[in-house]
Amino acid sequence: MTTTAADVLVETLMDWGVDTIFGLPGDGINGIVESLRVRADKVRFIQARHEESAAFMACAYAKFTGRLGVCLATSGPGGIHLLNGLYDAKLDGAPVLAITGLQHHDLISTHTQQDVELDKLFMDVAVYNARVMGSAHVENVVGIACRTALARRGVAHVTIPVDTQSQDVGDDARSSRNVANHLSDLMAQGALLPSDDQLARAAAIVNAGSKVCILAGAGAIGAEEQVTALAERLGAPVGKPLLGKGALPDHSPYAAGGVGLLGTKPAQEALETCDTLLIVGSSFPYIEFYPKPGSARAVQIDLDATRIGLRYPVEAGLVGDSAKVIEALLPRLDYKEDRKFLTQAQEGMKAWRALMEERGTRSDHPMKPQVVTHELDKLLDNDAIVTTDSGTTTTWVARYITMRGDMKFSCSGNLATMACGLPYAIAAAIAYPDRQVVAVVGDGSFTMLMGELATCVKYNLNVKIIIIKNDSLGQIKWEQMVFLGNPEYACDLQPIDFNIVARGFGVQAVTIDRAEECGAALKEALSLPGPVLIEAVVDTHEPPMPPKATVSQAAQLAKALARGTPDGGKIARRIGVDVVREII
Repeated sequence: MTTTAADVLVETLMDWGVDTIFGLPGDGINGIVESLRVRADKVRFIQARHEESAAFMACAYAKFTGRLGVCLATSGPGGIHLLNGLYDAKLDGAPVLAITGLQHHDLISTHTQQDVELDKLFMDVAVYNARVMGSAHVENVVGIACRTALARRGVAHVTIPVDTQSQDVGDDARSSRNVANHLSDLMAQGALLPSDDQLARAAAIVNAGSKVCILAGAGAIGAEEQVTALAERLGAPVGKPLLGKGALPDHSPYAAGGVGLLGTKPAQEALETCDTLLIVGSSFPYIEFYPKPGSARAVQIDLDATRIGLRYPVEAGLVGDSAKVIEALLPRLDYKEDRKFLTQAQEGMKAWRALMEERGTRSDHPMKPQVVTHELDKLLDNDAIVTTDSGTTTTWVARYITMRGDMKFSCSGNLATMACGLPYAIAAAIAYPDRQVVAVVGDGSFTMLMGELATCVKYNLNVKIIIIKNDSLGQIKWEQMVFLGNPEYACDLQPIDFNIVARGFGVQAVTIDRAEECGAALKEALSLPGPVLIEAVVDTHEPPMPPKATVSQAAQLAKALARGTPDGGKIARRIGVDVVREII
């Protein structure tokens, strides 16, 4: 059988352990698609309905499995569509390889159809970015791309002209310096640990503190045992940025919940009032939620040295894997007898949980969105995988879904893009077909890529999609009012009957609009086989207030209402008591 450049590309991917590729066929990648066809028993090609979705799927696959996520798109517009999902991977440090086509090698830059030089376009998003020059070039480029994406936890991009893809390897003379088989497909594992001097410096800082707070991010996932031992030794509450939600179970006595706008009041208070901050695997981007510079001494642990001191002025930086660094640091740390700071956070969490219970069991009509996630949490398996989108739904998931057992969670962190929730869930179901997978998404986000319902049906995926339907771009609406004091504008959405839409795709669907029916309806929907859509109709005027609402924010809200926000009277009546309680 003739071996083409595309065959070499796919075989090289297989050598690097790739067995799943997300994408959409196109005439600019016909050679690659043919090579995948003849190897369909070895590499799964998952057909998305939009290239942006394929990139999101590759990103989520990498996040959930720790393996290389791969997406494939055609030349011109297909490659362009990948970019949002690839930036999601870049900003959250997910190893992803994007493969794209180019037009015929001798027509590039001649204004031919779909003449977009994608290697130039991808310069900012990629840690490695190469154009294949011939069949003898493929193995070198693709192998380096795989290694670089994994080693640097970022996006690699390889683009190859459509005619080169079908080129016989014997038709491209190898240069004298390009010795055959000179590359290895071995991925070396680093064992980087801080020096004794660095560990001693960090230990001295932490030992000197009396109120230590641990900020455990995505880099602490997989180090639960070590983070727990660290918190126990230091009597430290652990606050979790959103991507670190799975770093520590929420039932842990040291877990104080999330930090920042979507977090809990106890975690945020611990972060703001600590005298010593220990950052573990996090570059949580919202600088305004950290302690004021100078009010706390800080130590940071991170695998990436460029992340040290990125958000807060640290006095000691420990570069390495979180679990290994903590194990090396622990023997140097004193046991703190004074548990007042931890006890304060624990008492705060009791009050916070009581407040969340009250919010989540409201019987109001329209139904409160918190009711949906509160009831969902009771029904999740201990190894469930939960995804969400960017918007008010992120708040409800962050506050009401409690991590336990082997649960996994992710969303778009630093990019905070809309539309990722369903593609993330699809990738999770592809990677873990026997696990419960639930996407909690907003109606605004879902409509951007709802064509992926067809993907769920095509592959009969065990995905349950819960749409929090408030007919509004809720997060933007509340930002306009609460943070800027502006009347809401252009955030109302044309209503869609998602139940009918789902059935048009061949997806089972239910609608929930009564709080008293929510739990039972969710239980029944989650028990159904295959993809199921749950349309949860909720109160559009329920605010995702920050964990510590301020008088200033309340004043801005009042200003927005007075300046003419539509339904201002209803909003004021809905939230008046709640806002007062949260401020108090």
